[in-house]
Amino acid sequence: MCLAIPMKIVKIEGDQARAELKGAVRRVRLDLVEGAEVGNYVLVHAGFAISLLEEEDALQTLEYLAEVERLGRS
Repeated sequence: MCLAIPMKIVKIEGDQARAELKGAVRRVRLDLVEGAEVGNYVLVHAGFAISLLEEEDALQTLEYLAEVERLGRS
């Protein structure tokens, strides 16, 4: 199973961005999305931003993922 994760863009360097989640920063390709800006949330899969997300949607998705993680520890 593959999973795409919402991450927040903190820096853009040409066709790549630095995106952050819980303090971890990763290099992400922006080839598949247009108009990405610092501060935007993107859905990241296999090192590629595949979609722009509204902040509310990104935060809700991260909340769901955190709940799944908590349930997995039970």
